[in-house]
Amino acid sequence: MRKFFQEIKADLKFKTAGPGQKLSEPSRAPKEKPRAEVAPKPRQAPTDEAQRAAAAALARLELKPKGKAPCSSQEAIKNQGRSGPGEPGDGSRECFGAALMEMGSSEEEGAAAPSVSGVYFICPLTGAVVRKDQKEKQLREAIEAYFSVDPVAASIMEIQTFNKDREKVRACVETMAKYLDNIYLHPEEEKYRKIKLQNKVFQERISCLEGTHRFFQAVGFETKTLPTTEEFYVLKEEMLSRLEELKDHKEQLLSSEPVRAQLHRQLTLFRPSPAAARFELPHDFFNLTAEELRREQRLRTEAVEKAAMLRTRAMREKEEQREMRKYNYTLLRVRFPDGYILQGTFYARESVSVLYNFVREALRDDWLPFELLGPGGLKLTDENLAFNECGLVPSALLSLAWDAAVMADVEAAAEEQRSPLRPELLAGAQTLS
Repeated sequence: MRKFFQEIKADLKFKTAGPGQKLSEPSRAPKEKPRAEVAPKPRQAPTDEAQRAAAAALARLELKPKGKAPCSSQEAIKNQGRSGPGEPGDGSRECFGAALMEMGSSEEEGAAAPSVSGVYFICPLTGAVVRKDQKEKQLREAIEAYFSVDPVAASIMEIQTFNKDREKVRACVETMAKYLDNIYLHPEEEKYRKIKLQNKVFQERISCLEGTHRFFQAVGFETKTLPTTEEFYVLKEEMLSRLEELKDHKEQLLSSEPVRAQLHRQLTLFRPSPAAARFELPHDFFNLTAEELRREQRLRTEAVEKAAMLRTRAMREKEEQREMRKYNYTLLRVRFPDGYILQGTFYARESVSVLYNFVREALRDDWLPFELLGPGGLKLTDENLAFNECGLVPSALLSLAWDAAVMADVEAAAEEQRSPLRPELLAGAQTLS
């Protein structure tokens, strides 16, 4: 039975194999079915947008420096072949990097100039205006120079300013003040006039902080190695007759605060311009440290996980607070009814009242009542709100509206061609690019 079915299958295969061919005849190619000829589609003319893009690309090529040889596509293919399929070779990477650099440079050339050149700070000790990334260096130099004037005050500023852990600073200051207090209250006790440098409390609370050793030297201590071969801070004998100075130093230490550079407002007045709502902010407004980048990545991962779950009101409020902490600075513009634009830089967490004071200081008559309107015409009536709570970060254009009680005075001043702004500001008004 099995042999019978095998013979039937072989017979079917033989019949479906097509017509036979003698071995003495030349081989014939299998006949192909005729294909219907497809008429070529007419080529469409390029659109206006494509023509503009081509013109821009041609202009970039013409502006390209002649000394730089173009990247060879053949070389790129050879390099790709050397590195294997699907893997770009070194040459193709260079071509790709050069193309990216060319695109970036062309974008920078076509980009608008930044609205401000950066975020700047004022050193409270010298009055120097420095960029954000230079403010700590400027503070260090100013405090170092102050050692020649008042070494005690300079060392206290160093302790308070350059040690970031505020809890450690508080414990350090309290311990140092206790040392001085013991000497002032018990001058006859020799044990209070010596501080063992290897003492555990001294090492954990004081020695590990910047500026502490310079403070002890400034108030009259000197380093001595006693017969026990251990190092101590020992108060100089002449300081026993100047105990009131030690008391003053203690009070000065307890009442001290960190020296903070003040944010420079960069007050600028612009002439009327339709470009008032366009902002080009520098990297200073968005600069993130490595730790902040890691935190942002962690927050995004958490956001994806939370998207699939219901959130309580407390969770939503916490997320809103987190969003508000994204920006440290904001650039605000206030447009006056006559079109002039007042610009300033602020902390994102400063209150709206700071902006009201900023505008008042720019007025010829600071008593003139006015209102500030946020984007969309929303009145900023609650001056205690922070800018990030009002959505005024990282930049915003606001409008100023005069109070109805002074409209007649303002209109009369306008007819006399007198602006409500200070004359010195008007004289230095710039054109908004």
